[in-house]
Amino acid sequence: MEEATRPKRNRAQTSKASGSGGENQDMAPSEASEGQAEREASPDDFEDFRPKPKRNRTAEGSSVAPDQSLIEIIKGNGKQIPRVVKLWVERYEKYPKSAMVELWTMLFEACGAKFFIKEESLDETDVDDVVVALVALAKSVSCISAYFDLAPCCSSFCFLVINMFLKGEVEDYQSSKRKDLKNFRDNLISFWDNLIAECQNGPLFDKVLFDKCMDYIIALSCTPPRVYRQVATLIGLQLVTSFINIAKTLGAQRETTQRQLNAEKKKRTEGPRLESLNKRLSTTHDQILVLEDMMRRIFTGLFVHRYRDIDPTIRMSCIESLGVWILSYPSLFLQDLYLKYLGWTLNDKNAGVRKASILALQSLYDVDDNVPTLSLFTERFSNRMIELADDVDISVAVCAIGLVKQLLRHQLLPDDDLGPLYDLLIDDPAEIRRAIGELVYDHLIAQKFNTTQSGSRGNDSSEVHLSRMLQILREFSTDPILSTYVIDDVWEYMKAMKDWKCIISMLLDENALIELTDDDATNLVRLLFASVRKAVGERIVPASDNRKQFYNKAQKETFETSRRNITIAMMKNYPPILRKFMADKAKISSLVEIIVYLNLELYSLKRQEQDGDEYSLLVNLKRLYELQLSRAVPIDNFYKDLVQVLHSFRNVDDEVVSFLLLNMYLHVAWSLQSIVSSETVDKASLTSLLSKRNILFEELEYFLGIVSENEDGVKCGNHLACRVCIILAEAWCLFKQANFSSTKLASLGYYPDISTIQKFWRLCEQQLNVSDETEDEDANKEYIEETNRDAVIIAAAKLVVNDTVSKESLSPEIISHFVMHGTSVAEIVKHLISVLRKKDVDVPSIFLEAMKRAHHRYLVDLSSSSDQSSSAKSFQDCKDLAARLSGTFMGAARNKHRSDILKIVKDGIEYAFIDAPKQLSFLEAGVLQFVTKLPIVDVQEILKYVQSQTENVNTDENPSGWRPYHTFVDTLREKYARNEGLAVIKSIMSTKEDGVNQIEGMKTMEDEDGANICYYAADEKEGTTGRRRGRPRKSRNIEGKRLFDEHGSSEEEDSISASDRDDVQDEEEENEDEDEEVPLIHTLKSASKLRSLRVPRDENKGQTRTGASASRTSGMKSIYSVVM
Repeated sequence: MEEATRPKRNRAQTSKASGSGGENQDMAPSEASEGQAEREASPDDFEDFRPKPKRNRTAEGSSVAPDQSLIEIIKGNGKQIPRVVKLWVERYEKYPKSAMVELWTMLFEACGAKFFIKEESLDETDVDDVVVALVALAKSVSCISAYFDLAPCCSSFCFLVINMFLKGEVEDYQSSKRKDLKNFRDNLISFWDNLIAECQNGPLFDKVLFDKCMDYIIALSCTPPRVYRQVATLIGLQLVTSFINIAKTLGAQRETTQRQLNAEKKKRTEGPRLESLNKRLSTTHDQILVLEDMMRRIFTGLFVHRYRDIDPTIRMSCIESLGVWILSYPSLFLQDLYLKYLGWTLNDKNAGVRKASILALQSLYDVDDNVPTLSLFTERFSNRMIELADDVDISVAVCAIGLVKQLLRHQLLPDDDLGPLYDLLIDDPAEIRRAIGELVYDHLIAQKFNTTQSGSRGNDSSEVHLSRMLQILREFSTDPILSTYVIDDVWEYMKAMKDWKCIISMLLDENALIELTDDDATNLVRLLFASVRKAVGERIVPASDNRKQFYNKAQKETFETSRRNITIAMMKNYPPILRKFMADKAKISSLVEIIVYLNLELYSLKRQEQDGDEYSLLVNLKRLYELQLSRAVPIDNFYKDLVQVLHSFRNVDDEVVSFLLLNMYLHVAWSLQSIVSSETVDKASLTSLLSKRNILFEELEYFLGIVSENEDGVKCGNHLACRVCIILAEAWCLFKQANFSSTKLASLGYYPDISTIQKFWRLCEQQLNVSDETEDEDANKEYIEETNRDAVIIAAAKLVVNDTVSKESLSPEIISHFVMHGTSVAEIVKHLISVLRKKDVDVPSIFLEAMKRAHHRYLVDLSSSSDQSSSAKSFQDCKDLAARLSGTFMGAARNKHRSDILKIVKDGIEYAFIDAPKQLSFLEAGVLQFVTKLPIVDVQEILKYVQSQTENVNTDENPSGWRPYHTFVDTLREKYARNEGLAVIKSIMSTKEDGVNQIEGMKTMEDEDGANICYYAADEKEGTTGRRRGRPRKSRNIEGKRLFDEHGSSEEEDSISASDRDDVQDEEEENEDEDEEVPLIHTLKSASKLRSLRVPRDENKGQTRTGASASRTSGMKSIYSVVM
């Protein structure tokens, strides 16, 4: 019977109160309708003396004072609100009318009006009548009698207004500066949020309480008094937010119930549980629909009118709430129907509203899943977003720049639209300049938003970032002041500007692959000078207020640390830089001024200490190295001291670091030998060795990472890079898992992860790619670099041969450099191939992968380099590699491996037609060299197979792209036709009589393409054979064949050697006057020893350098001699 006591919903609709009054308050109160005039004629304020609320048992037992009203709770301590709300809901469930009267009274009092409705008259109360009376309270007191004369129809309502004592204007609680009301706004929001949460299991869905709440709130939000609109809008927006929270909870329950229902249905059994789940799912779904309906009602009745209210705070609240709604409940609000309001308010005349709209959009673009739905909105309003970057309000402009960054991150803006933004780099407000500087760094320098570049190798190195910064500074080369502005804008975000060693290295041209123009060098000097000043706390761009800067203690300590780091970086390199640019007026002035910002006392002291200490340390490390080559050094703290020195002096000379690592490696090797040779396994010794081994790997990988950051190895030098590669490879082989598996020392086994192997090979490639073009005075350096190439290729090959790493991962990388780095490297790779043929390895697949890597380098050069000679060289290297690899299938090997050749050809064709015609050049660069090794029957099949790939493809749409395909097909057709002609000639000659002397000595042989051709030779009966003209070739007896094992020559090696003889024919003819072959380098010497062995360049001309090789030796000294 409790339901019968609840009031029925009044037939009055919200439109009666919000029809004219709501729309006309959007811009000015003067546009109010006649209905609003009635409200304006009403009294301004009144208070009532109502009876105290009934005290019930629940209230008596609570901690809340029973005589405290709801409004007093909201004005006071917000901690009591959850308890008060719970008590109110309990009262509503028992006495709904009394509780509703109490809630309406609190709502009216929150608006600042003293108004009370009798409980017994609640059913007859009309929402519009109440709102009209409330509007009258906000007007002049003299109009109270006129109101009742103008509204005789409301005479039945007059008894509801009890003891009204007019006092003037309505009080504004939420804008009050009184201390006791400072939390009024937050408490009011908290009350309604707690109320909805408490009612979610009952009154929220009774279609009585909250329907009447929304009627009053929507009606009050459309009234002329601003305080009414502010409070009603605040409550209405919070209602939607709270509805969303409940809907999300119900949505999670619905998904759980649906999963349970699906699981129950799979059992195919009917029962009460299935019925219960169906009922629960239906109820939850209906409740979500009710909540969404209430959200739409408030949106259309309140938001649509108030988002363009004359009060900017109301407009701002609406936009902020809409952003929260879309973000938290996208299933309903993430659609253009609601998004358009955010776009429209980007043009609001109030800066706060524009900023609220931008911040709301930023939160939406932060979620990647929202981006596809926002595409149409972005297309419509992106131009306005870019325009706001130059907004008159600085805070709006900064937020807009952040929004543009998000659009770039999702690649929703073309670069052509960003031109106006870059002009702001030299704008007056520092905040805008810094925001644009961050955008320039992220988009142009770090290229975080470019998916094709962000993951590329070396993209985050300091050299790359500085090179891109120099490209930007070229636009301002003629104006040093503008350049300083740009540097100041980007400095905070660009760590490369504080990489003093990298900047100095680039100025000294230590990086051979980065060539600086004169303008670039000038800009880099300006950047160094400006960055030094910024690092020590000096302004490089004058401030608008010209006030003196004050720094706290932490900032001063940071500046002093930066000054110290700059001084240490300048220790060795400052004099060479001054000498280099001494005659350049554009650069020398800035370089000389840098000395002002150095710690001169530290500079002088450290120069003296470093020169003496480093020399002494290096001498002792070399002595220790020589000692460890012959015997162990059993000192307990010896290894810890080496590690401590390595950690404490990261900036010492590369040679010092190299010998520290060498001594650490030898100590670990001797420790391992001690354990292996022992009859028993000492657990303590084993634990100690594991710790030392792990520390060694950590240090090697540290330096591996530092050098890998710079693709050219400049940071740590080529010499140190070579040492790191060799020591790491030796250590991996020493602790190979296979050496210790199934033994008590199994824990010593180690296998490097794939990322470390990739870093290792990148570092090896850096050493292989060192330029061979050196001047005569750099001949010693060239010799060292060539020896380094041999050393690192041996180290990498050793890992493959010893099964330390996967052959399939590293072998193709090594073989792809077969013909790129001279004879010595080629010899090492050739013997690696011989070893692979003897093992159970899929050599054809490795060959094909090697050619793919070489072809990939060509494609990268073709797309990234404007220099055609670079891409042409890469293409020729790919062709030479294919020719060299195909040449390994000679004579009998060709027939024996016919299936392997076919596999390479067919798989290569498949690779070439992936994403055609992008990779079709692989047909000419790689596949063609192997096709020519096949018999004519196979060539015909290959020709048909290739042509079948272009069925239903219009190759005329891209003639240049499909040109390699046509060249490939034409070559095969020409070969087929030529071989048919040769076959005819042979058949004719076979029918001749024996008397035809001119053809009796004709023989056949295979041409270089694998076809049978005819040639004349002397009479076989006389024992003479055909031979090439000129001096006979010398047999090659290269000891490098014993590089990986001690087996003798095989058929495969013979075929490789035969192909080598064909490839280097011209080179050998130039060396006909030589009497002896130059032997291979058996052990790699240190840089200091190599200088003593320097051979004049003129004497070396014409000689053939051969690759380094390593042979098995005994004893610790012979094992580790290759490290040098």
